[in-house]
Amino acid sequence: MAKKRDISAEEEILKRMRGLQSEIEKHNRLYYEQDSPTISDADYDSLFRELQTLEQLHPAYKAADSPTERVGGRRASAFAPVVHRLPMLSLANALNSDEFLEFDKRTCDRLASAETTYTAETKLDGLAVSIFYESGHLVRAATRGDGQTGEDVTHNVLTIADLPHKIATDNIPRVLEVRGEIFMSRAGFLALNEKQSANDLKTFANPRNAAAGSLRQLDASITAERPLSIYCYSVGYIEEGEMPATQWEVLARLAEFGLPVSPETKRVRGLQAAIDYFDDIQARRDKLAYEIDGVVYKVDSLAEQAELGQVSRAPRWAIARKFPPEEAETQVLAIDVQVGRTGALTPVARLAPVFVGGVTVTNATLHNADEIARKDVRKGDTVIVRRAGDVIPEVVRVVLSKRPQDAEEFVMPESVPGQEHAQILEAMKHFVSRRAMDIDGLGEKLIEQLLTAGLISDVSDIFSLEMKDLVALERMGEKSSENLLNSIEKANTTSLARFLYALGIREVGETTAQSLMEAFGSLSAIYEASTEALLAIPDVGPVVAQSVYDYFSEEANRQLVTELQRRGVNWPDYDVQAIDEGDSQKALAGTNAVITGTLASMTRDEAKQKLQGLGAKVTGSVSKKTGFVVVGADPGSKATKAESLGVRILDEDAFLNLLASPDGFIE
Repeated sequence: MAKKRDISAEEEILKRMRGLQSEIEKHNRLYYEQDSPTISDADYDSLFRELQTLEQLHPAYKAADSPTERVGGRRASAFAPVVHRLPMLSLANALNSDEFLEFDKRTCDRLASAETTYTAETKLDGLAVSIFYESGHLVRAATRGDGQTGEDVTHNVLTIADLPHKIATDNIPRVLEVRGEIFMSRAGFLALNEKQSANDLKTFANPRNAAAGSLRQLDASITAERPLSIYCYSVGYIEEGEMPATQWEVLARLAEFGLPVSPETKRVRGLQAAIDYFDDIQARRDKLAYEIDGVVYKVDSLAEQAELGQVSRAPRWAIARKFPPEEAETQVLAIDVQVGRTGALTPVARLAPVFVGGVTVTNATLHNADEIARKDVRKGDTVIVRRAGDVIPEVVRVVLSKRPQDAEEFVMPESVPGQEHAQILEAMKHFVSRRAMDIDGLGEKLIEQLLTAGLISDVSDIFSLEMKDLVALERMGEKSSENLLNSIEKANTTSLARFLYALGIREVGETTAQSLMEAFGSLSAIYEASTEALLAIPDVGPVVAQSVYDYFSEEANRQLVTELQRRGVNWPDYDVQAIDEGDSQKALAGTNAVITGTLASMTRDEAKQKLQGLGAKVTGSVSKKTGFVVVGADPGSKATKAESLGVRILDEDAFLNLLASPDGFIE
């Protein structure tokens, strides 16, 4: 009996190994050859690591053609083959700090050294390429392929704007192979998807897919229209010439040749310096103009690299330290529909809890009816969820191979039960929020109680509440009621900009409300403004202009505003002419500024007031007309857009210097 059980166990191990091999090969084809992965990087790494572990424990069962021994995918038949003169290896991964510590210890032991000097680089999420220069002229470019043979993509690579076709210098080897990563910036990716969507074409799931798909176009004129970039990270084959003896100096030499290299690269000595680099890059990850998924460490000395050698698919002298996954796989338990303050319906996926981007995610937005139809998300689906930085979690794509047979297509309803009540609740929450009327103590639960008790039916009723109304409510004593009434009384006097924002007009945020106040000065002037007059405001486009015009054209909305004023809500009119005349003499007069991220020294409101005090106009979006962008911690896409447009960026220290010495700031 024991012998039979042993054989059964061996068969199960072999079956699992062959199953893993088949699944990994399938995902390699989807990722490398079709640019359409169906699982997250983290899940792929888990499958690969499991197969590696089983092969180490059971070497007799290891297949000769195991994917753990190969790099990437096969060459696509649409492109001519290019055999690499030197193999293009992959990199081993360190999925956590312990694995990186083990790598560092092995490296030091093999080199008989107390510590190692590394060149540390950002791990770009793109497509590896080999580029040959002969006598300074770019003659051929190829993808990595399977590491031995790649695809000839010369004509497409020649369309990349920041890659020189000719290197005019005397110290370049006659034949020089440069290796690098082709990628697409965040801003370029967003612009491409907007263009694709506008033309009813397929949009891309992420910048990596967009870059790979663009590079593999059979028509190079299509590639030329795509915003591709490249960073060079090493050299391969060389004839009749020499390059420096360290990785750090090689990159410096490539930069001298005019080849783009990552500005984030740093030479670090010892384990702690390497860890500090990782922590710094991880903290700044979302501020970079492009996506990365980790850090690459390479032993700096090329002689030591040669001494360390390589295994079948990866060098022993380098490792990729991966970030915690920002994408993860989970299941859709249900799809709910939420009601916004304007009545807009938003579908939300309720998810099996999954740890992604540093937090446990249980909900993810599906945006709107068009988006949920495009992605075809259904209850029961297995989906890839993404959470990058402070972005609200969203469903990236469905794993169709895991869809249950009985999964029904989701139909977006035109309305939901309790929609009117939910809309009123959301509108009131917005109205009393800190950046609107700022009524402290009036939260969602208390608003719900007041609505249920019939004490309020719209926002104007808030200003008629009395002590006897409040003390009768659950958990509302005299002190709490008195504090709330004082907060309501304080909110009676506000500014026109805050009031406009509090009304919850569709498409009108804080910046637009401020612009309306500055342009018209009074509510009566806004009442009478035509769409043409509204469009004359720099930050107002056709959609916003029509929304403002429609709002104040409705009698019910005018009656609400009148009722709020009758119950004591007031604000001073804004003297447009006087302010304009005064501002024209100020240091930042005529300058558009944007604030993004979190500042340590003050709130964004305080920063905005200080800039306005210097005559600047603080807007909510970055454009070519923006004079500068103040960037705090976790800035998001505005900083990325500013960088892509070449707009001046001020970190917090530079911003404080500006406030201290504003004269002469504008060149």
